[in-house]
Amino acid sequence: MPGNDPTLLFTNAGMVQFKDVVPRKDKRAYTRARARSVAWRAGGKHNDLEKSATRPAPYVLRMLGNFSFGDYFKREAIRYAWDFVTGTLAFARALWVTVYEEDDGAARSWLKEIGVDPGRFTRMA
Repeated sequence: MPGNDPTLLFTNAGMVQFKDVVPRKDKRAYTRARARSVAWRAGGKHNDLEKSATRPAPYVLRMLGNFSFGDYFKREAIRYAWDFVTGTLAFARALWVTVYEEDDGAARSWLKEIGVDPGRFTRMA
């Protein structure tokens, strides 16, 4: 059971382990955190297996999380993510970038500051 939270039986992928930090119910000794987890996709509420595989079957994926508790915000997070993926991991710069359809700030950061090719950029709901 994570921390002192009787509502959780385990910590799943994502940021559930920080659920009390965001509304400031809990304070940590650090302002930045990274998470790496293995997620087993086998179905359930967000079952998209039929869309993501040639034949429906459970699969495993790795999820990376990068969290800031007031230390940096979206602009910096975008830069850190891009530098990590294209620098540290050495992925090609020919990646697709998506942002929430109404997030002009993120769009501006990706297109103007990072310089992502507009042909490889889209807004989604």
